[in-house]
Amino acid sequence: MSDIVKLLPDAIANQIAAGEVIQRPASVVKELMENAIDAGCSEIKLNIRDAGKTLIQLIDDGSGMSHTDARLALSRHATSKIRKAEDLFSIRTMGFRGEALASIVAISKVEIKTRLQDEELGTLLRVEGSEISAHESCQCKHGTTFSVKNLFYNIPARRNFLKSDPVETRHIIDEFQRIALAYPNIQFQMTHNEKDVFSLPKGNLKQRIVNIFGKNYREKIFPVQEDTEILKINGYIGKPDFVKKTRGEQFIFVNNRFIKSGYINHAIQTAYDKLIPEGSFSFFCLFLELDPSKIDVNVHPTKQEIKFEDERVIYQIINASIRKSLTQFGAMPSLDFDVDSRFRHLPGFQNQSPKSSDAGSQQNISAFPKKTPQEKENIRNWATAYRDLNTDTENEASKIISSSLSFETRNEQTGHESRPVESIEMPKTFQLHKKYVISSISSGLIIINQEYAHQRILFEKYIERFDLNQTSSQRLVFPENIELSAGDYSLIEDLLEDLNTLGFDIEKFGKNTLILHGVPSEIRSTEGSNLIHELLELYKISASGKKQEKYILLARCLSKQLGIKAGRKLKEEEMQKLIDELFACKEPGISPERKKTYICLDSDELENRFNH
Repeated sequence: MSDIVKLLPDAIANQIAAGEVIQRPASVVKELMENAIDAGCSEIKLNIRDAGKTLIQLIDDGSGMSHTDARLALSRHATSKIRKAEDLFSIRTMGFRGEALASIVAISKVEIKTRLQDEELGTLLRVEGSEISAHESCQCKHGTTFSVKNLFYNIPARRNFLKSDPVETRHIIDEFQRIALAYPNIQFQMTHNEKDVFSLPKGNLKQRIVNIFGKNYREKIFPVQEDTEILKINGYIGKPDFVKKTRGEQFIFVNNRFIKSGYINHAIQTAYDKLIPEGSFSFFCLFLELDPSKIDVNVHPTKQEIKFEDERVIYQIINASIRKSLTQFGAMPSLDFDVDSRFRHLPGFQNQSPKSSDAGSQQNISAFPKKTPQEKENIRNWATAYRDLNTDTENEASKIISSSLSFETRNEQTGHESRPVESIEMPKTFQLHKKYVISSISSGLIIINQEYAHQRILFEKYIERFDLNQTSSQRLVFPENIELSAGDYSLIEDLLEDLNTLGFDIEKFGKNTLILHGVPSEIRSTEGSNLIHELLELYKISASGKKQEKYILLARCLSKQLGIKAGRKLKEEEMQKLIDELFACKEPGISPERKKTYICLDSDELENRFNH
C-alpha cells in the first residue's frame, strides 16, 4: 500500500490556522492594533470600509520593519516577541504566537508599507492568498501601513457566515474600544466608510472613558484602587443606579491585556449584591497588574483567556476592593468583610476600631443595611405562616390549612383577610401569581403566560406596521436630545429608517447625538429617551444570534421591552382583552422568542391526575 500521509502546503495550513485566529473582520483589527502597540507607536489610525469586508487599513507611527523582517513577519510562527519557551511565562507584549499575520495574508489581499525611522526608504509588500506578488523599496512615512482587502475572498463559505454590516461594525468598535481604553496615552482615530467614528486624544483613563462612552459617564463612575503584594488594581466602576441590560461595557485588563473571565466577573458582580436589580449589569473598567509568571496567557489563540496561579486569592482581593470603593463613595453601608485571614492586613479588608462603646454599637448597626418595607412585610408574612405549625392536633392543623386557602392573603384596598376558597364563587377568568391568566374552556382549562402572550400581540402589530409601511406616532411636547457612544450611534444610524416606521420620530443632530421628536402611540411620552437606550441594548443581544432582517429584530426587541411583565396585576377586562387579542394573532401559540404562550389542560388529563 502506498504512503497516504502528505505534508500540507503552507497556503492551506495557513488557511486552517486562520480559522482559529481570524474569525471575523474584528479579529484582524485586534491583531493589527496589538502589533502597532508592540511597535511603540504614539498614534493609530484605523480606516474601515463596509464593516471591514472590503477594507481594513491600519496606520501607525511605530518602529516599522526592515526589508527582510517585513517578509519574514508573514511566515507562520515568526515573531520578535519571544526567543525561548521560558519567555511564555514572562510575556509583557500583546502578541507573541507569530500566527496572526500569516493567517491574515492567507485569506485576504494585503498591502504593507513600512519604514524604520532611521532609514531613507521603506518597503512595499503585496500578498494575495499567501503568495507574494511584490517586494520592493518605496517612499513612505516611518512606521507601518497595513491594508487588508477583500477578507475571506478565497473562502466564500466563511464570508457567507459573517453577520450584517451593523453587527460586524459593532464587533470592530468593541475591539477598538478595548485597546483604546488600555492605552489612553496613545492617540486613536477611527473612520468607517470615510465617516469619523472616534477621535481620541491622549489623556488619562477617565478622560478616555468619557471620550468613548459620552459626557454623562463623568458623573456616573468612581475610582477603584488597591495595591497589595499579590495584585495591583486600578480603574473605574459605575454607580449602582447606572446599570444596563447587557455586559457590553465591562472591561477587565490583566497587565494591559483585555481578558474575558467569568470568575472575575462574578467577584465584581457579587460586590454589588443587592445594590443593583437582578439581570442588570454595572459598568467597570479595571486594570489588574501582577507578576507574569503567576498567569498563563497561552491558553487560546485569541489570547483573551488566561489562567491564574491562585484564582481564589485574586477573587477575594477584587471583591473586597470593589466593596471598599462602593463604601467610600457612599454606594453601600460599611460592612465587616468575612474574608481569609491572609488578606486582613490589606486596606480594603480593615475596619476602623471604635473609639467608645457607643461608637462600637453604632458601627455594628451600620454593618447591617436597613430592611425595606417590603422585606419587613415578608418577614411578618413568614412568621404568620409558620406561627401555629407546632400544634399537636390534627384538627388544629386542618383549621390552619383551611384558613390559608384564599386567592389573596390580604385585600389590597380594605386590608381585611380574604374569605376561604370554599366560600368564593370561582370566576371564569382569573390571574395566578400575577404571572398567569387562567380561564375555563369547554374542554378544561387554559393557562396563559401574560408576558409571552403580550409580546406575541405586540410583535405582530409591529410586523404589520412594517408590511403596510404605516406609522402610529405621537409628538413630544418637548423634543429630547439623546447622546450616544460612538459605537451605539453607528448602530442606530443603520436602524433609523426602521425605527421611524415603528412610530419613532428621530433625526440626527451633530456628532453622536439624536433628537427624539416622537414615539410610538402606545408608549408614554416620558419613556422615550430611556426606551431608545434599552432598545439598543436588546438589539445588540438579539443581533448576535442567527441572521434575521433588521425589522424583525427590532419588532422582537420592542415587543419584549414594552410587553406586560410578570408581577403586574391585571384587571378582569385586561385579562379578557389579552385573551381576545392573543387568539386573533397569526401564531398565538409561541412568543417572538419561540416560547409557549399558553398550555391547555383538558378534563381527561385533570381526571387522570387525580386517579393515578
